[in-house]
Amino acid sequence: MNSKKELLRTVKFVLFSASAGIIQVASFALFEEVFHWVHWLSYLLALILSVLWNFTLNRKFTFYSAGNVPLAMLQVAIFYLIFTPLSTWWTAVLTGAAVGWNEYLVLALTMLVNFTTEYLYDRFVVFRKSLDTAKK
Repeated sequence: MNSKKELLRTVKFVLFSASAGIIQVASFALFEEVFHWVHWLSYLLALILSVLWNFTLNRKFTFYSAGNVPLAMLQVAIFYLIFTPLSTWWTAVLTGAAVGWNEYLVLALTMLVNFTTEYLYDRFVVFRKSLDTAKK
């Protein structure tokens, strides 16, 4: 494994994830502050928008995968079938009356957990066999 290549891959993932984070925070703020939707729904819809953006950019420009896109999307969906209910649950608990943490603090912490676990999952599961197979 070329460490310079992996460092560049990680930096790209960070940058694309940051752009996805901006989309998530902006859409979350729109749903939460403008539409006044319940917190968990605002979080869930913002997360979905962020995931679609992040998957598309990272598949093409970070992992350079020419692999089966529907299969890769299915694998990412499986990740989020686990992550989303868990993060929606802990978001509801931590921002609820019993704990009362700030919604944006919980969102930021959740995004950090998501970033770390998704990179590892994408790198070593989703794109493991199709890494660097697309034309650059």
